[in-house]
Amino acid sequence: MDEVKIRDVMIKKVYTIGPEEKIALARLKMLRYGVGALPVVKEDNMLMGMLTLRDISLSGTNIGNLQVKDLMTKNNLITGTESTKLIEIIDMMSKTGIQRIPIIDAVGKLIGLMTQSVLIRSFRLLVK
Repeated sequence: MDEVKIRDVMIKKVYTIGPEEKIALARLKMLRYGVGALPVVKEDNMLMGMLTLRDISLSGTNIGNLQVKDLMTKNNLITGTESTKLIEIIDMMSKTGIQRIPIIDAVGKLIGLMTQSVLIRSFRLLVK
């Protein structure tokens, strides 16, 4: 398992949202695509934060005018790189409880996403 790199198993087609978009659009995208979170990126795909369905749910009902940047997590983001070992991602998720980890390149651009379900599928392949 130490030899498997994130680049081998990460989700490469990641649904994202911009920081200026409305929370209602973010929620709609999450529901439409069946995802629990969206990485928040600038136009150049630079990662700015993460927005989860839980963030939206905990913010109450009066969110009509809020933008994604108002609710996203932006400080102390846990990220990985495509060379991060699978076991390191498992350790990050175990220690923090975070279920989705954005994968970035050397300058901070989003290139993928690692989720608990991807980890489970990857592990399953390894223990056939």
